[in-house]
Amino acid sequence: MMLGLFLAREGIDVVVLEKHADFLRDFLDDTVHPSTLDVLDELGLQDKLSRLPHRDVSRVQVSFVDGTYPIADFNRLPLAHPYIRFMPQWHFLNVLAEAAEELPTFRLLRRHEVTDVLRHGDAVVGVVADSPGGPVHVRAGLMVAADGRGSVIQRRTRLAVRRFAAPMDVLWFRVGREAADGEGLDMHVGTGRLVLAIDRGDYWQVAYVVHKGTDGVLRAGDVDELRRSMTELVPALGRRMSEIRGWDDVKILTVQLDRLDRWHAPGVLCIGDAAHAMSPVGGVGINLAVQDAVAAARILTRRLRIGPLDTITLVAVQRRRRLPTVATQLGQRAAHRLLVEPALRTNEPVPAPAAVKLLARLPVVQRLIARMVGVGLRPEHVAPMIQ
Repeated sequence: MMLGLFLAREGIDVVVLEKHADFLRDFLDDTVHPSTLDVLDELGLQDKLSRLPHRDVSRVQVSFVDGTYPIADFNRLPLAHPYIRFMPQWHFLNVLAEAAEELPTFRLLRRHEVTDVLRHGDAVVGVVADSPGGPVHVRAGLMVAADGRGSVIQRRTRLAVRRFAAPMDVLWFRVGREAADGEGLDMHVGTGRLVLAIDRGDYWQVAYVVHKGTDGVLRAGDVDELRRSMTELVPALGRRMSEIRGWDDVKILTVQLDRLDRWHAPGVLCIGDAAHAMSPVGGVGINLAVQDAVAAARILTRRLRIGPLDTITLVAVQRRRRLPTVATQLGQRAAHRLLVEPALRTNEPVPAPAAVKLLARLPVVQRLIARMVGVGLRPEHVAPMIQ
């Protein structure tokens, strides 16, 4: 959506295919970071986004059996937006869609699910989509795969994927919020469990982290076990677990961590999770995808002004975004080893690791972590429009 908006602003014809009729679904990546908020400023959309329900969080902390420790502090960063914004992703997507649909060269086709690609020789020249009226062929000079992990276009073009181990999956559910709860972001580490609670105003969106592949075992038992576990770890929220009536109220996010060796093929460019599926650690997925889109728009527009796209242009997009992708995934893999794996494999209450306790005494490092998570190694900015 972001890439389509940028290209349409430059007068380039764009069609975005969305398989659903709307965006009203729970996503895990509901964290909008300072780098993305800067892009929205540059697009003139920040005021509109700020009027929608959200929470701005300047400090991230994690609770262990022996106390609560700060791990990232945005407050003292010299940024226009020194915080992470938590908001349902459907609000973010609706703001982008409304802005893009005001442009004459943009079309959003809802209820169009891409199922295959169209080829001419070795090159992809279009896609096949299921629509309410039957199969539809959409042809274009470039197909951008922004269809996330398990991308149809990625699979059909047989691009090689490099996969990394992820120790966990995430159960995803909501419970009511009360005024006395406080606000923001709460992370709790307990006996073989890790819970993240995101404040959504009138309810908490809860991510309950479990060992990779154990969702089926848990669902074979009674949901009372989940209620009991939440009550032990987060008593305030556990008292509201009666709102979870059964396993149908609990979704599963299968965590993947991977990236393509090559993000492109003739007629195709992959960005976002289609190019590099991220762990939920740090909530960086949506923000890296936005940064991919900003960089791709700038590079593609420059080439399209002088002629047809070529492989060199697609290579330039990957080269521009490779460093922040690799560095972020290295950081996530380190977090898996140092925090997630130890928390999930123990049967004893978990005290804070020595590294976390040291971090709590080093505000300058907390600010550095905040900058790496919120801004990243290579923040992208909107290029001035060509008149």
